Amino acid sequence: MLEKVKKNIFISMAIAALIYLAFTIYADFENVINSFSQFNWFWLPGLLFLAFMNYVTRFFKWHYYLELLKIPISLVDSFAIFMSGLVMSVTPGKMGELLKAYLVKQITGEAISKTAPVILVERITDFISVVFLAVAGALVFGYGLVIVIGTGIFFIAVTIIISNYNLSHQIIDRLSRIGFIGRHTERIKTAYESAYILLRPFPLFYMILISIVAWGFECAAYYLILVNFNLDITLLWSTFIYTFSTIAGAITMLPGGLGVTDGSITFLLMQKGISADTAVSSTFIARAVTLWFAVIVGMFGVSLYQKRFGKIKVESIANLSNGG
Repeated sequence: MLEKVKKNIFISMAIAALIYLAFTIYADFENVINSFSQFNWFWLPGLLFLAFMNYVTRFFKWHYYLELLKIPISLVDSFAIFMSGLVMSVTPGKMGELLKAYLVKQITGEAISKTAPVILVERITDFISVVFLAVAGALVFGYGLVIVIGTGIFFIAVTIIISNYNLSHQIIDRLSRIGFIGRHTERIKTAYESAYILLRPFPLFYMILISIVAWGFECAAYYLILVNFNLDITLLWSTFIYTFSTIAGAITMLPGGLGVTDGSITFLLMQKGISADTAVSSTFIARAVTLWFAVIVGMFGVSLYQKRFGKIKVESIANLSNGG
């Protein structure tokens, strides 16, 4: 399985390299290289620390959800699993993080159908929190409001539907009449019961607040990157650029939002009057700190997990559905 993960990561890196090459050619290669020299690389550890704090904060959300579902797992093991999931940051919609549900099953024996909803609810609360961070900028700057509000409405609607126990069971019962879905009705009901518990009002409100803090760390890192380039830009504008571009990339379901997130960040900076070379170089640094650093941390997480529990044996993420 790890060989397939490595292959997918290398493919994503190759795609990213082509995208950045295109951006660099557009902005003039020599100017982009010179722009990098303006960046004080002594700031890099602090930026990586802020990104890591995003992961740590989101880990506490993950572990809290496992506790709500009464999954018997230690904090250390839970941490190793969460960090391992970051290696899947360059999968479409981060759905490769279903790996975490499989690893929980390896340790605790709990059915994947019981824990997989944690990944879904993580994404829901992440989206709602990022929308919350983006909406002020969308209103103030009059840009992207339809996309931001539309995304927020969609995930709020999903949350409301899941939170309506009777309506959800009616939907499941109707879907179970479809042959393929009908064969998995019991697993779907198990998954729904978990999602219902996780999306109750208090856990939902609490975890959205935690998510706002988590993504706030990465927004702060992006703002400091721009400050380091001596750009005259406010925290509100930089937060809007980062969160709006994150939303735009995520809704495309492209791995890591490659191309769309990068392009959106660069375009919005240039719209603000920032030169193309500075826009490209700052975007490159931002994505290295927030996306590719997550993949590296995920690799260390996988290594930590395998030292404790042995080689991960599942052949592919697609096989997770067979795990119960």
